[in-house]
Amino acid sequence: MSKTKKVGITGRYGARYGTTIRKRVKKIEDQLHSNPKCPKCFTPAIKRKSTGIWYCKKCGCEFTGGSYQMETQRGIESKRITKRKQRELEIEE
Repeated sequence: MSKTKKVGITGRYGARYGTTIRKRVKKIEDQLHSNPKCPKCFTPAIKRKSTGIWYCKKCGCEFTGGSYQMETQRGIESKRITKRKQRELEIEE
């Protein structure tokens, strides 16, 4: 059994910085180190190029997202709204 079962990747901070901040860092770093899939070729080969810029190592696709996540909540919401508006325009025509 490992020593950092509860705290995971933030075990390196020990008792410093407080639990709330370490939980926030854990959430961000878990998302950053997960293997998201490319929206174009659907392979888990995504890497962060710089803040908010992501690219696929397989197909070379570059796209924007959040600083620590490939998609932000705002981005997901705006995609949903644009799809709905497109459907409404198709129905009118």
